[in-house]
Amino acid sequence: MRIALLLSASRHPVSGRPVPTRGELQALALARTLGGEVVGLFAGADPAGPTQALGHGLDHLVHLRLPEGTDPVPALAEAVRADGFSLALAGPRSVGGDETGLVPYRLAGRLGWEIAAGIVAVARTSAGVEVTEALPRGARRVLASARPLIAIAHAGAPAPAPYAYAQERRGRVERREPAAPDEMHPSGMVEERPLRRRAPIVADAATGAGTRLVGPTPEEAARAVLAELRRIRAIP
Repeated sequence: MRIALLLSASRHPVSGRPVPTRGELQALALARTLGGEVVGLFAGADPAGPTQALGHGLDHLVHLRLPEGTDPVPALAEAVRADGFSLALAGPRSVGGDETGLVPYRLAGRLGWEIAAGIVAVARTSAGVEVTEALPRGARRVLASARPLIAIAHAGAPAPAPYAYAQERRGRVERREPAAPDEMHPSGMVEERPLRRRAPIVADAATGAGTRLVGPTPEEAARAVLAELRRIRAIP
């Protein structure tokens, strides 16, 4: 079984040096519990940080070379499809960069895969994989999936394996040029929309404006809620 590990261009919060995040290394530790080959996927300009994951047990790193500021999702999707992965793991978010945490979700949407967050354990089954999700107050929930899946590691996942410099030196880095550069675009590009006036909900809450109902019927309550939402222009 070959497993993909999504890596980001993160930096140490104090020194600013390129490093893999703890969450990504915990995702790597989860992947190692399954056996098989773990392949890191990094789409970006400088792989200095992701390369260090080789010293924590990553078998193989694929560097998808992209210009700085380019959206990594199309290149990652292309690599996942080309290499035939059905399971990918990721950390919650990068550090020292955009830190949106959206790349795994956007990648899952592009691939049509399922996604599960807050994962502390993963196991293979005859039908696919089972992941254990961390819930509030220490609760756990087991989710089974027979479809391709992206799992996002939780802070309570296994600790990263110790770093070994010699292991990093022995690791293999494969560099690729994404085959569909026309799909790439700067990640900072956004869709422009006309400004829509926000509803004055905060101001009304501060002044106590609104209607108070005591013991209304469900129909009366629903009509009053709709009327209030229209009054504050929260809905048309």
